[in-house]
Amino acid sequence: MKRFLLAASLVALTAVPALAARDQIRIVGSSTVYPFTTAVAEQFGKKTGMKTPVVESTGTGGGMKMFCEGVGENTPDATNASRRMKKSEFESCAKNGVDGIVEIAVGFDGLTIAHSKSGTPMNTSFKNIFLALAKEVPGADGKLVPNPYTMWNEIDPSLPAAKIEVLGPPPTSGTRDSFHELVMEAGALEIESLAQLKKDDAKAFEAVWKSIREDGAYVEAGENDNVIVQKLEANPNAFGIFGFSFLEENAAKLVGVELGGVAPTFETIAAGDYKASRKLYVYVKKQHVGVIPGLAEFAAEYVSDAATGEDGYLGEKGLVPLPADMHKAAAAAVAAMEPMKGDELK
Repeated sequence: MKRFLLAASLVALTAVPALAARDQIRIVGSSTVYPFTTAVAEQFGKKTGMKTPVVESTGTGGGMKMFCEGVGENTPDATNASRRMKKSEFESCAKNGVDGIVEIAVGFDGLTIAHSKSGTPMNTSFKNIFLALAKEVPGADGKLVPNPYTMWNEIDPSLPAAKIEVLGPPPTSGTRDSFHELVMEAGALEIESLAQLKKDDAKAFEAVWKSIREDGAYVEAGENDNVIVQKLEANPNAFGIFGFSFLEENAAKLVGVELGGVAPTFETIAAGDYKASRKLYVYVKKQHVGVIPGLAEFAAEYVSDAATGEDGYLGEKGLVPLPADMHKAAAAAVAAMEPMKGDELK
């Protein structure tokens, strides 16, 4: 009997490597979701008296990679994401033994294009943003050519007579993924020849809207949005791409560009009028719940009315709350620690 119990203990330790050795929650992921999760972590620490979780800003893609590396104290307990988990990431998690992932939708954020308050105001279309930043655009005969535009007013005379310079996130960022899907694809569809290309060859169309020019008009500024703000202040003609919450945080320095005649505001995002908006997520590793102290309680704090409810403290930081029914569903999923199935992922 003793030999049997010893063997069982060894199996348990092998399945979840030395998790009990860590007594502090570790979270990685999106720079957009980072300030929200940090605020929840601080509230969790104050309310419970437990150690405040460590939150790292690694970018959505980088966070997913770390989260899916496996189960154990050397892997994160949760990851922030400014877009939904991809099917390939879900499969990577499963391959590495992470087979209980709880998906938490925490609220909405608007993807914004902003510039310094000392710059020229701009009201433009998704189409014009696509034409400014795509690697290839339709020429006079409708065939794709390398992007020839160097000035905004070359695209549309109503736009500023300024050099095209847009600072944005790298490919590992969820904000970059969202920018492609919410702005670049939408802009491509406003061009007749590209809308037809989608009907004729969906893969070729996808390659067009997913390709950003590499000639200096688009500048990869890393995952630190504060660096973008500093560069925008130094160059009033430049534009930056980041989440609405960061625009709100820097409202004294920056102003958002109107897209399709709609400015990015808390109200327009909540009403669904600002089309470049997205849902934000936190993913929790269920296998760490009950082993890493406080993980379930931290998740519960995130979906509490106090945090993400209509008048929650995260609203003060720029998070646009979910509708009441969606918020209730998120809280129920956390209470049950219900793992996602991954069937709807792309």
